[in-house]
Amino acid sequence: MVVTGLEKLLGAEIDRIAGRTVGLIANPTTVDRELNHAIDRFHARKEIELACLFGPEHGLRATAQDLIEVEDDADPVTGLPVRSLYGPTRIPTKEMLDGLDALIFDVQDVGSRYYTYIWTMAHAMDACARDDIELIVLDRPNPIDGVHVEGNLIEGSHLSFVGLYPIPNRHGMTSGEIARLVNDEFGVHCNLTVIEMEGWNRSDWFDETGLPWVLPSPNIPTLDTATVYPGGCLIEGTNLSEGRGTTRPFEIMGAPWVDGEKLARALREEDLPGVVFRPLCFEPTFQKFKGQLCGGIQQHVVDRNAYLPLRTGYALLRAVRKLWPREFAWRPPPYEYELERPAIEILSGNSKIREQIDNGVPLVEIENAWQVDLARFEKVRERYLIYE
Repeated sequence: MVVTGLEKLLGAEIDRIAGRTVGLIANPTTVDRELNHAIDRFHARKEIELACLFGPEHGLRATAQDLIEVEDDADPVTGLPVRSLYGPTRIPTKEMLDGLDALIFDVQDVGSRYYTYIWTMAHAMDACARDDIELIVLDRPNPIDGVHVEGNLIEGSHLSFVGLYPIPNRHGMTSGEIARLVNDEFGVHCNLTVIEMEGWNRSDWFDETGLPWVLPSPNIPTLDTATVYPGGCLIEGTNLSEGRGTTRPFEIMGAPWVDGEKLARALREEDLPGVVFRPLCFEPTFQKFKGQLCGGIQQHVVDRNAYLPLRTGYALLRAVRKLWPREFAWRPPPYEYELERPAIEILSGNSKIREQIDNGVPLVEIENAWQVDLARFEKVRERYLIYE
């Protein structure tokens, strides 16, 4: 049974914040195993003064869709001010942190570099270093395990809010471990405290933790979604539907001009491990191709420990680019506050992979190009791992 950082802080570690004024970065995942929200639990404790709340992308209640900025608000239950960290302000200002002794971060990540919650945490670290405030990270599991690592490092020219520091797409770390790495390797040097979990092994997937699954964001409804997300989200960088507006986002992808049978055959030829591709038709209820009949495929992960989501994502892009060169297009900017580079370059972390796909470079060559940098990262990563 896994005990989260939240449960430890409100139990044996309560003296860390007793008598202090704190702020909390939270969303619907900020709950204990009985699904009590941290806001309610903090607010009920007389020895803690919870002064303000902060919401990452999608907002404190995670109701906003992707790329939709969130405004400041007030919590309807406690009346506390809610400051948005996804909009014109992404780094907490001095005014936002005024009067706080500590800022607490407790948001469930999904284990993929371009999921923005860890970068909201990194911005909070910058702000706390600036204002000499303690940042307390309440650690939670990496839902897609803490063993597998896959992908290239981001080039300096391609750093963005979906990758503020050069880490691979599937990083195999918890938020607390990433906080430690960012703080030391990239010179943030904030007053950082990580409240570690108990009972989590690196090989554990979320459904092996005994914890309840709460949607981390509107389009990550299940652990299955999180499993494919490190590759499935690459589809956002194209004119293909990534399945938003369906009940299986990121597992489903396609477009009105895609022949699902033809695409599934092409993908089977790549001999991708741990996954089966099923041709299908679907009709998104919102976003790309709303109300239009699309052809495409659904990924069915049959061996999640063998499955390589990033390799699979690039295989999808290569196949569609080759089969439908006239219809396929890369999504133009803006995307996640990047105004000049195409979205796929921000997601991939460089321009090279887009160029390789355009030129029909074999999948194995694309993959081989990042192995040296990945091996270098894994050596650095090793120094910051907390759990066995």
